[in-house]
Amino acid sequence: MNALSEYLTVLALALLLTGPALVGLRHERRIDRQMKAAQAAQAARPAPSASRTQKSSSRSTVPSTATWYADGRRSKKLVSS
Repeated sequence: MNALSEYLTVLALALLLTGPALVGLRHERRIDRQMKAAQAAQAARPAPSASRTQKSSSRSTVPSTATWYADGRRSKKLVSS
């Protein structure tokens, strides 16, 4: 009887330790299947026509804060030297 309880204890611990890894593996395989299906569907879709090219945005571009700061630092260096 002790051997059976020890066997069940070892089996329970093994399932407790490997359970999350097996669930994660199953989840990743499902995502891989979904990605392959999406890629196949995208490959089967006809290519967009040449008349529908991407147009540039009509909004003017504003430099980022980092660019503005770097430009200000450069101009100060030029003036001080």
